[in-house]
Amino acid sequence: MKILLAEDDAKTADFIASGLGEMGHSVDHVSDGRDALTYCLYNTCDLAILDRMMPGMDGLSVVKALRAARKDLPVLILSAMADVTQRVEGLAAGADDYLVKPFHFSELAARVVTLSRRRGEVVQTSVLTVADLTLDLLSRSARRGGQAIDLQAKEFALLEVLMRHAGRVVTRTMLLEQVWNFNFEPNTTVVETHVSRLRAKVDKPFATALIQTVRSTGYMINGPR
Repeated sequence: MKILLAEDDAKTADFIASGLGEMGHSVDHVSDGRDALTYCLYNTCDLAILDRMMPGMDGLSVVKALRAARKDLPVLILSAMADVTQRVEGLAAGADDYLVKPFHFSELAARVVTLSRRRGEVVQTSVLTVADLTLDLLSRSARRGGQAIDLQAKEFALLEVLMRHAGRVVTRTMLLEQVWNFNFEPNTTVVETHVSRLRAKVDKPFATALIQTVRSTGYMINGPR
């Protein structure tokens, strides 16, 4: 999933973004409430995680503005304010869930999965299929020809991007942006290295290769013709 994280504490933001990244999610981070609102209004994402107290605009005001704009984006509020009245206030503002700091990352991860299941669009696209290859986004599992494939987090995220764009070329820049959150092109072979590892698991044990290299452009995944 693509997730917006709005958190002004750098340590907390790094902790959350790192954990979600290890789960295979793509995380964009902002530290200001106004930036969070602008992002949600003009960009596509699957979930917003908002700190309640932020500069510029607090998390509850962001949620209210999103709901007023008829944005049904799932929202999880993070807050050190643990009083029942304050939690009810967060939910009444339009948030889908409210998590009190400090928290264990495992609980945050479970709530992220739950919110993704509530969203009809996510449920409908929870399993991606190309030929005999399937990718289950909720169970974080991959299978080809009925055989389980063990993927690391970045390999899973890379395969998800390719399968979401099945039949279309995905450029190296797009992969760097969506899988590694780079908004520039560093001098690195990280994409090539991970594609090679992915091919070793998804293509080499099978008769037909699905992942194709598009010379000087990027990669594409397609079923056999």
